[in-house]
Amino acid sequence: MGARGDRALGDLLEAARDRLFVGRTAEIALFRAALAGEPGSFPVHCLYGPGGIGKSTLLRRFAREARQTGRTVVEVDGRTIVPTPQGFAAAAGEAVKEPGAVLLVDTFERCQGLESWLHETFLPGLHKQSVVVIAGRRAPDAGWTSSPGWCDLLQVTGVRNLSPTDAAGFLHARGVQPAAHQALLSFTGGNPLALALAAAVAIKNDTSKSGWKPTHDVISTLLPTLLGDIPSSEHRRALEICAHANVTSETLLRAVMGETAPAMFAWLRDQPFVESTDTGLFPHDAVREALEADLRWRDPDGFAEMHRTVHQYLVECVRSAPEAEMLPATSSLLYLYRQEAMANFRKWREGGLVSDDPYEAADRDRVLELAELAEGKESASICRFWLDQQPGGFRVYRSAETGEIVAFFGWLTLQEPLGIDIDPAVATAWEHMRAAAPLRPGEHMALARFCVHPPVYQRTSAPMDLMHWRVLGEVFRAERLAWTFVVMRDNGYWDNYLRHFAMPPADARPQIGLHAYALFAHDWRTQPVGAWLEARSNASLSQSPGARLPSPTPERAELVVLSRQEFDTAVRDALRSIRRPEALSQNPLNRSRLVAQGGATLAELLATAIDALREGRSGEKHRRCLTATYLAGTQTQEAAAARLDLPFSTYRRHLTTGIDRLTDLLWRSELHGTVPAPLSQPTQPHSGISEQ
Repeated sequence: MGARGDRALGDLLEAARDRLFVGRTAEIALFRAALAGEPGSFPVHCLYGPGGIGKSTLLRRFAREARQTGRTVVEVDGRTIVPTPQGFAAAAGEAVKEPGAVLLVDTFERCQGLESWLHETFLPGLHKQSVVVIAGRRAPDAGWTSSPGWCDLLQVTGVRNLSPTDAAGFLHARGVQPAAHQALLSFTGGNPLALALAAAVAIKNDTSKSGWKPTHDVISTLLPTLLGDIPSSEHRRALEICAHANVTSETLLRAVMGETAPAMFAWLRDQPFVESTDTGLFPHDAVREALEADLRWRDPDGFAEMHRTVHQYLVECVRSAPEAEMLPATSSLLYLYRQEAMANFRKWREGGLVSDDPYEAADRDRVLELAELAEGKESASICRFWLDQQPGGFRVYRSAETGEIVAFFGWLTLQEPLGIDIDPAVATAWEHMRAAAPLRPGEHMALARFCVHPPVYQRTSAPMDLMHWRVLGEVFRAERLAWTFVVMRDNGYWDNYLRHFAMPPADARPQIGLHAYALFAHDWRTQPVGAWLEARSNASLSQSPGARLPSPTPERAELVVLSRQEFDTAVRDALRSIRRPEALSQNPLNRSRLVAQGGATLAELLATAIDALREGRSGEKHRRCLTATYLAGTQTQEAAAARLDLPFSTYRRHLTTGIDRLTDLLWRSELHGTVPAPLSQPTQPHSGISEQ
């Protein structure tokens, strides 16, 4: 028999564990220092972390290290002992009192009630050369860590997920093909248990070509271990909200859960798999992904309801946030779409690598230097022009490490064709807009004109994330914004991504220096922000099989953009057709912003607007004239004049002025996204006459 056949099964097991063990270098170094009795080392170590994080694996490694030095190793498992001082002492036995003994306690959360007794009575009775490691889900009580004397003897270590490098080594050691690594790392976040289960599935099903996705078996195995006992369905729901949102505050929980929010937030905050930040709570990646996948599969309608409530709350946060909080609010909203096409174009965790700051005059030389470095002298010259014209539209991005400006961004807002003889990109935007749907009075367009980060230029990076969040935040909060254009190098990198988000490229490709640029355009009058966000939200929900999505309605159809002349003509046509539903249904106003967002039919809107004319000078005369002519069933204009007991010339004057006032009122409502206040009992159109 070979060497393998001569070895005991236990030896083979130890060899396999050695081969598959990765990372934890800091924890091992601390333990080795304690074994060696090095100055400054700690004889008692507390390891804490959520289920599946690898605490038991690390204790097995410590046991082997200790035995190799000749130490006596005593292992106590909180799952198998009677959780009393007597039960713990019996499990530890007499060997633990020997000089140099190593005591390893696993699953301490099962006997957490012994903590005070342990550090006040049991541990002080051990030999001074002993080494103790206690591992559990919860950090030690503050009464222990702050107790006089223990601060020099106790090392507390939070066990975290494996680093990306160690996690990749973990998968490599298990034989997972490199092509599947990214999907597994994204799902698990480096959690060792999740990695092990995912790796087993990836190897069994050979997902190197088809792509890896977590199976329900993996998820159902993971969740109980990662979460432990969940007290109630309310606690479970709080967890699911926390998993869905980027960061969960008590305010967000209140918007979704109501009065139970404070208690649920306090419970979440106490969980070992939930981290705290300045803005709220978030779960470990493996917990987040497993909870999301489980709820999508188990209760797609429940997931959709929760998503829509969180989504609406975050939309309102973006719109109402102070300027300084706009980027975090926008990031939190976009995080809900992380499973969609955005996933490959975002580095959600790297935003803190740079700061987003307003441009100042002192930054000018550095901004122009970056523009020339990334895009050439011609582009730098154009950038110089816009820095003079709209300095308030520029942002700079400083390295959090060095403070140096490493990127910049320009957001231009225009109501007139400024700079078209200087900037080919802006000239192309004006040409495209004029051909498709020009600006109307009071409207403006905006261009994300410069997205410059020379090290990776317009590829995914922390500065690019912040630039994109700013673009969308500005769009969501803008008033009277008609068009947005995003200017990017014409190399195809962003084409599919921006098309997916309803921003197709314009046909023209302006040339600036050695480079061609693409302009990705969206007319917010044809698909307003609300409808755009709803489409994004529904696209995210469509990944939950069985979830009921909203049925298409006229409000979700693409809107029409009418010039003032076209609008006035459409209003007159609608008045003439008001008693003929089939003809009225063909009127372009049915696809205007005015009707689509007003919650009323075109006929109801006209009746409400006519009634609203009573306000103002001679308003009642105009209202009565329009009502008699179009709403009251009079057959001719002469009959309407007689019914009103007016000379025909006076009637015609009131009618003409009333129509002008009506079109003005409706036009203002179309431009500003408002509608005339509805009446409690608006006059119903049941007949009408033709203008002669």
